[in-house]
Amino acid sequence: MNPTSLLLPINQPPPVTTFRSQFLNPTPLRLTPKFYLKRRIQSTVLSSSSVQDKPTSVNPDVFGGKKELSPIQSLVDAMSPPIRIASSALIFAGAIAAGYGLGLRFGGSRNAGVGGAIAFGAAGAGAAYALNSCAPEVAAINLHNYVADFENPAALNKEDIEAIANKYGVSKQNEAFNAELRDIYCRYVSAVLPASTEELRGDEVDTIIKFKNTLGIDDPDAADMHMEIGRRIFRQRLETGDRDGDMVQRRAFQKLIYVSTIVFGEASAFLLPWKRVFKVTDAQVDVAVRDNAQRLYASKLKSVGRDIDVNQLISLREAQLAYRLSDELAHEMFKEHARNLVEEIISTAVGILKSRTRATEPTRVIEELDKVLSYNNLLISLKNHADASRFAPGTGPVSLVGGEYDGDRKMDDLKLLYRAYVTDSLSSGRMEEDKLAALNQLRNIFGLGKREADTITLDVTSKVYRKRLAQAVTSGELEAFESKAAYLQNLCEELNFDPQKALEIHQEIYRQKLQQLVADGELSDEDMKALERLQVMLCVPKQTVEAAHADICGSLFEKVVKEAIACGIDGYDTETKNAVRKAAYGLRLTREVAMTIASKAVRKIFITYIQRARGAGSRTESAKELKKMIAFNSFVASQLVADIKGESADTPPEETQEEQIQQNEEEDEEWESLQSLRKVKPSRNNLRKEIQTEITLKDDLPERERTELYKTYLLFCLTGQVTKIPFGVQITTKKDDSEYVFLSQLGSILGLTDSEIVGVHQGLAEQAFRQQAEVILADGQITKAKMVQLNELQKNVGLPPQYAQNIIKSITTTKLAAALETAVGQGRLSIKEIRELKESSVDINTMISESLRENLFKKTLADIFSSGTGEFDEEEVYENIPKDLNINVEKAKKVVHELARSRLSNSLIQAVSLLRQRNHKALVYSLNDLLACDKAVPATPLSWEVPEELSDLFIVYLKSDPPPEKLSRLQYLLGISDSTAETLRAVKDRELPNGAGEEEFTGRGETVAVLLRCELETLGSHSVISYYPRGLKYHIKHTEIMQ
Repeated sequence: MNPTSLLLPINQPPPVTTFRSQFLNPTPLRLTPKFYLKRRIQSTVLSSSSVQDKPTSVNPDVFGGKKELSPIQSLVDAMSPPIRIASSALIFAGAIAAGYGLGLRFGGSRNAGVGGAIAFGAAGAGAAYALNSCAPEVAAINLHNYVADFENPAALNKEDIEAIANKYGVSKQNEAFNAELRDIYCRYVSAVLPASTEELRGDEVDTIIKFKNTLGIDDPDAADMHMEIGRRIFRQRLETGDRDGDMVQRRAFQKLIYVSTIVFGEASAFLLPWKRVFKVTDAQVDVAVRDNAQRLYASKLKSVGRDIDVNQLISLREAQLAYRLSDELAHEMFKEHARNLVEEIISTAVGILKSRTRATEPTRVIEELDKVLSYNNLLISLKNHADASRFAPGTGPVSLVGGEYDGDRKMDDLKLLYRAYVTDSLSSGRMEEDKLAALNQLRNIFGLGKREADTITLDVTSKVYRKRLAQAVTSGELEAFESKAAYLQNLCEELNFDPQKALEIHQEIYRQKLQQLVADGELSDEDMKALERLQVMLCVPKQTVEAAHADICGSLFEKVVKEAIACGIDGYDTETKNAVRKAAYGLRLTREVAMTIASKAVRKIFITYIQRARGAGSRTESAKELKKMIAFNSFVASQLVADIKGESADTPPEETQEEQIQQNEEEDEEWESLQSLRKVKPSRNNLRKEIQTEITLKDDLPERERTELYKTYLLFCLTGQVTKIPFGVQITTKKDDSEYVFLSQLGSILGLTDSEIVGVHQGLAEQAFRQQAEVILADGQITKAKMVQLNELQKNVGLPPQYAQNIIKSITTTKLAAALETAVGQGRLSIKEIRELKESSVDINTMISESLRENLFKKTLADIFSSGTGEFDEEEVYENIPKDLNINVEKAKKVVHELARSRLSNSLIQAVSLLRQRNHKALVYSLNDLLACDKAVPATPLSWEVPEELSDLFIVYLKSDPPPEKLSRLQYLLGISDSTAETLRAVKDRELPNGAGEEEFTGRGETVAVLLRCELETLGSHSVISYYPRGLKYHIKHTEIMQ
């Protein structure tokens, strides 16, 4: 069988599948429904209580009609086993006697009689055997007729079956008798299994087991009959080939597998070889058991209604175990059944709620919902029952999640029901505790989210709260109550309403009342008293009241302000001023709120002018747009602010004037530093008294943009207006000092502080001075003529002398730094010059980078180690020079040691090279350098491949009359023994033999050879000295002359 065939749902026509096994032909075949009249597959050992409606009955005709006995079988049937045995013995004995008599009579001899006895005895034995061999067949026929006579084969008696076998002396294992038993069992099982269109009733397994036990048939024989039924199903399938037959075949085979598996229990694994015979896997068997168990359990659940009790739950549990249904599936099925019952009630409630007749609708809807809650409470109580472990899995609260109402469209219906129940719960004017619990249960049943349920509850409760509040206000109950807050709190508690939500309702009511009163454009004293009374009754906070006035009255005032601004410079007349003043005072706005509204509108106009100035093509055009903004501020914004404050725009308060003048006098020094600043500086004669300074763009634009705009207009004031005429000619028109008045007003509009304004003026003046000063000081040198030019430039720009001196110093310092960097890089700067620069107050750290200062230190070390003096001052090298160059002392010591080690070996190599070149003077310098390196890093005796050359170096250095300490250190470094050194010192001033001059002591090893000869002559010895230039070796053959 196809492995997937048993997994297909039974209630749907499965696709045509191909079966591959000895049970199934490789070509797809179909089965007809008539085949399933012989099959019934379902798997559950049910107790008597699980039988539904009435027990399964089997038509006696299923066993066929009665069988007739043959004459000899009738004879055997009439005999009991003892009589049959005695008769057989009598027949055998009679046959022998008859044969002997006849043989003796007709044969005439005794032998003839014996032969006749044998012949007739054999015939008698055959007759006796024939008589006894019919007994099993007679027993089988009688068994068949006995079973066929019963109207209900299930009522067969096991003792009667055994009596039949005993009557004829037949064992149940007899082939004929056992074959009849097998046939009867097979027919019965085929009859018990339901038809293809029917489902299992649940008692089939019990019926089959009982019948099997009654017949006394062994399990292996019974299992063979179950397998034979499967083969019959296959043969029926071969007879048909339609799609319906294939579907019926699957159903029948699943039922057979299920019933057979339950009948034989654990033994079914080896008694029922489904896999070997029909190629059915264990997974398919499990699927068949699961599907049929689910159908049986579902059928059992249909009898369970909303009035479920303990006995029913125990019965369901027993049925589940009998059906071999897993706890997980049973749990899901019970939950689904409970959900279906609730969905029926919900559908009824929804139908009532949506019906057109709404007279009794609310009551009936609530009744239906109460049924749901009652059923849910019943399940919850059963879940907490003491014997809950014996109940069917899934007993517990109901939920509609996963069912018909688990969708957006159906969820809307559930929300309507929930709203109806909330409304009914508040119908009495208060929310009871039991109603709260019921609502919570209903929310869980419906699967509503907490936010959704709270939204519905809040909506309904808000309406009820408004209604109760209106009644309390209308009746005067709230106003008469001593503590308004306590009354409102008590009302919230009765309705289980959030006080914060109640406060929001109070605020909304207050806003509505305010909107009604302010509809005519102003608030009278009576209106304010009514609002104050409402505020007290509803306990509305003061800040909330102010916010409501700012929002509602502010919107009306904003409209008046925009109309006033829209009039422009020329349209702001007396009528407009009166409208602004009326709105500012009639709407009872505070000065702060009114100024905030006006500021927002004015700043919006300012931003428009700023954007136009940015988009202008030239500085002159930008200045024109800024001038328009200044004019708008003077004639519109300033007048608007004055009207809001109720002041005259012509003269500011005396206190403000005095404070501004006093502040300016304190900053005289800064304002007097630049000529342009002096023109902008406010004074008693030129005070910013005609413009407002409260509305600025300080918070709308970043400081950089504001200073750039100010700088643009400042440049316009300095350069004047540039006019282009044909032929590319530009005419610059100088402006008088009146432009600086506008510049001062622009600074106020932009919200620039005095320090920021001073910074712009100074920055611009410094920029102009620096550009021209860099040209004058291009070579970095300051002369008297250049100073005259710089002083003249400083006066023209209007920059204070101290700022000019700082710029000049900055330029010269930068030039000097570049020159120093170049000198150090090219090696033209020494430590001596560095010290001179420091004495001249030049900051070496900023002028010369650290890497260049380190390079300069290395160069100074190299000069010390190549000076030829042989001196090394540790304090100078390790402390003074690093301090002058501002480098790390430890790092400097490390550099000294590394350079000294490398120079030590190089100095020796250089000295030998100079020795070979006969350059004695340079050789001495090189040895002094070696000694200097040794002072920096004390060294061990040096090695050389020609030791004689080291002696040559020593004698040459000895001739230069060095200090004893240097000579001693050199002797140690060259590895010359004290005896050799003494010999060399002894002959230092001696005239060389054979007229050898000083210049002869320059060969490779010649000095040593001559000195050795002189020494030997002095000792009275005779030596033969041979000089071998190759390898610079000496061979001395010494022969002592005997005195």
